[in-house]
Amino acid sequence: MSKTVLSTQNESPGSPPPRRCQLVVIDGPDAGRAVALGETPVRVGTREGCALRLSDPRVSGEHLEVHAEGAGFVVKDLGSRNGTLYEGSRIGEVRVRVGATLKVGRSFLRIQAEGQPWELAPSQARRFGELVGESLAMRELFAVLEHVAPTDTTVLIQGETGTGKEVVARALHEASARRKGPFVAVDCGALPEGLVESELFGHVRGAFTGALAARSGAFVRANGGTLFLDELAGIPPPVQARLLRVLEERRVRPVGGDAEQAVDVRVVAASRVDLSLAVAEGTFRPDLYYRLAVVTLPLPPLRQRREDLPLLVAELLRRRGFEPGPIRGPGLEVLSGHDWPGNVRELRNVLERALVLSRGAHGFEELRLSLQPQGTGTEVPLRTDLPFAEAKQALVDAFERHYLRDVLARAGGNLSEAARQAGVDRKHLRTLARRHGLLPEEPD
Repeated sequence: MSKTVLSTQNESPGSPPPRRCQLVVIDGPDAGRAVALGETPVRVGTREGCALRLSDPRVSGEHLEVHAEGAGFVVKDLGSRNGTLYEGSRIGEVRVRVGATLKVGRSFLRIQAEGQPWELAPSQARRFGELVGESLAMRELFAVLEHVAPTDTTVLIQGETGTGKEVVARALHEASARRKGPFVAVDCGALPEGLVESELFGHVRGAFTGALAARSGAFVRANGGTLFLDELAGIPPPVQARLLRVLEERRVRPVGGDAEQAVDVRVVAASRVDLSLAVAEGTFRPDLYYRLAVVTLPLPPLRQRREDLPLLVAELLRRRGFEPGPIRGPGLEVLSGHDWPGNVRELRNVLERALVLSRGAHGFEELRLSLQPQGTGTEVPLRTDLPFAEAKQALVDAFERHYLRDVLARAGGNLSEAARQAGVDRKHLRTLARRHGLLPEEPD
């Protein structure tokens, strides 16, 4: 049976190194390259003869060397022109543990264990909660979710925008013994810096200007259930310190308060960026990273699992009450040829827009699919070859068509909801939509 290897971050800064470790390029032009580590120094650089030879132009010919010593490793910069960074600081020589991440030029290197991966056979399932997929990448993910969900293990989800990090967190919650408890999601990246602490830990009345009443924080609201912390890389350092303390002690003290409250919460965190890189740059606490990354789940982008498109399209259309029939033909070829920078979220928007533009369609093959880039200016061309008045009108028409199409898609074709979102009168919006062919004309 084929095996899949999915890494878990179970080494803490104080754990002894395993017998075999390697230095791996985890980001940069040479991502994926690796070299075994031992007591003999391993040299890293761009020069021929280096044990780990890189092509990064900002890396020196002989940049650094690493060797095992006692319970850890010694990293020594070899006088490189751009330096070696560890936890945000430029080093000369430093002792580190397994899991340490180094930044050299534009590349990130990590010391990690060989033989420590979590080996699981790909799941035979094609669904986990609301997640669907039949690609190897998704079945590997399902295998880990099936093992992790019944536990209270802290999970760190990493993936691009639109890959479904909150969907994964909800699936973990629903498959756990905590499913009868609350699921509380906090987008840390969307909160003003001054409110992150209050949102997470709560506040007492009068704790700050505007605190007219006491408010429970997310940890208390999620008591007995699951707390999903999205975009964790965006929280400020003082809040990182408090968050670490809460995770370790499972007790919360509200802003401005003296009394602490015990909480029973499973934490699932998520980030668009690799937090280990943020640790290397000094913007994220390493102790908090190790506390969160007990199990790390990297979510594959849609462009790396295009074979899942038919299954995904059928699932998303059925959720909108549309029976798609066979997912095939030119429409599927169009979707398969797209790079999907917005991942599954972008696919969902494309399908919702197609449903709005294809009233009366029967099945996927009759949908009018539009993959015009969103918000890039592509659909509002500036016609300098026309007289001023005509060029201005062409620009206005293109903007109206682009804006109305998207607001109708977001509202699921509901005119009243679209008018509310756009802040215009419903009749006016209907007139504009008909003018641009987004709604059928009224019969005479």
